[in-house]
Amino acid sequence: MKEKLCKYRDVCLLLAAFCVLAAVVLLNWRSVVRGLPDTVGRSLTQGELAQVLERNSPLTQYVYLSPNADFPRQDSIRKITIHHMADDIPLERLGEVFAEEDRQASANYAVDGRGRVALYVEEANRAWTSSSPDNDHQAVTIEVANDEIGGSWHVSDAAYDALIDLCVDICRRNGIRELVYTGDEGGNLTIHKLFNPDTECPGPYLESRMPDIAAEVTRRLAQEGG
Repeated sequence: MKEKLCKYRDVCLLLAAFCVLAAVVLLNWRSVVRGLPDTVGRSLTQGELAQVLERNSPLTQYVYLSPNADFPRQDSIRKITIHHMADDIPLERLGEVFAEEDRQASANYAVDGRGRVALYVEEANRAWTSSSPDNDHQAVTIEVANDEIGGSWHVSDAAYDALIDLCVDICRRNGIRELVYTGDEGGNLTIHKLFNPDTECPGPYLESRMPDIAAEVTRRLAQEGG
């Protein structure tokens, strides 16, 4: 009996190892077919992380790259589009959500309620965020955490300040000299609801602050340029 149990255990271990290997092979095969970088959907080594940060915002404190993107984007970066999370989701959990290919969703960056910044899609690639491929191919998209669920969908001061800092950094590195919010698709600071009439995103609070965000980012850029 003991010998049979050992053989059964060995068979189970062998099957488990085979399943793990098959899953790895399938993941790699899907990545090859879609042309995905081998850095998506997994934790990065310190060397890989350093290279990613060199290409993106140095304000980034967490990285987990999503497969839900176009590699590379098909247009130059000349816009920023702001969204809200409709919650304050931990950045690590949001990375898991954006890594689920069935969700067909992602963002370039996110800012949590404490002002921490995460990167999910490198700036060179188009995130699937705004219900508008044309906009997303031109925009760096940012999800901002809320400290109020419903109502005005308020965001914390820490999140708001970090959003401003991130916008300044994105503009500086991509040669955007000013942000302009027009309330329609004509400005280079846009919001999600402009491209999807079925959403309030980014909520009344952030929508009301768009002119302030544009003015403050432009002021800082001019100050640095001077």
